[in-house]
Amino acid sequence: MTMARPALDPELRELLADMPLMSRLNPEVLARLRPLSSTPVEPLLEHRRVDRREITVPAKDGAPIPLSVLSPASPASPASPAHSDRTAAAPCVYWIHGGGMVMGDRFSQIDIPLEWLDRFGAVVVSVDYRLAPEATGTVLVDDCYRGLLWVADHAGELGIDPARIIVAGASAGGGLAAGVTLLARDLGSPAIAAQMLICPMLDHRDTTTSSRQYSGVPGVWTGEMNAFGWASVLGDLTDAEVPEYVSPALAEDLSGLPTAYIDTGSAEVFRDEDTDYATRIWAAGGQAELHVWAGGFHGFDALYPQAHLSTTARRTRTDWLARLLEPRR
Repeated sequence: MTMARPALDPELRELLADMPLMSRLNPEVLARLRPLSSTPVEPLLEHRRVDRREITVPAKDGAPIPLSVLSPASPASPASPAHSDRTAAAPCVYWIHGGGMVMGDRFSQIDIPLEWLDRFGAVVVSVDYRLAPEATGTVLVDDCYRGLLWVADHAGELGIDPARIIVAGASAGGGLAAGVTLLARDLGSPAIAAQMLICPMLDHRDTTTSSRQYSGVPGVWTGEMNAFGWASVLGDLTDAEVPEYVSPALAEDLSGLPTAYIDTGSAEVFRDEDTDYATRIWAAGGQAELHVWAGGFHGFDALYPQAHLSTTARRTRTDWLARLLEPRR
């Protein structure tokens, strides 16, 4: 018997009809997909006045972690008084890319935070964490955390207001953003003003109703592909050994977290784990804004940003950030 599933948004369904879909991932397919998951950033920057800086910071084991720092171009130099003046300091979006923890790079989905550079003058810092299966366990989330620490420690040099650092990510990046936020809370630093979790990959158990609904059928990201991604990052860890920073849905205590924005589609694997995460933040006394976009499949707004549902989803995120970053006087 075919399992019932929410219908796709009609416009998105038509757009998706031209996209080759699959249901499973394996190492051979991953090797073919990885080069395709790299996004050239230059076309996105050529019409913007952006200063770009490429740096590396050391991981726990000394491996280099690349960071791209994209700042609104300013006639003032970084050493000028304008940048040392806290009132002139910019918000920062610390961006963690998606790709199922097995593909993508720091420029994947970078068009999303660049909209916030345009709107708010935010400094966008994107991290190139190591990927599974070459890296496993806590390596990915630790890489992201080390990059965030560097940003916070160099806020003055970067022209960033350390009280307005937002950790954001999509898909696997959303899950890693949640893990980094938990880690920062438990270690006591750095301060995070908000977490933006876009269709986040939060739960390695892959047992929700939505994960079953989107297994056994071709899609953008299916239950089987999700199982492959998690198996790649968890390696030989048993369920009892999986840290909550890697699979944030395991966290028993969601209190004391910065305000969260969580969105997902009604027609995707992550729908139920994402709505549950928001519910548990509320139950712990925290604040979260949750949007479940009817008819949205995984990553719809990144794949087809001009679709009506996509423009609505992206505008709604930006409006939420505006309430956070541009409070009414």
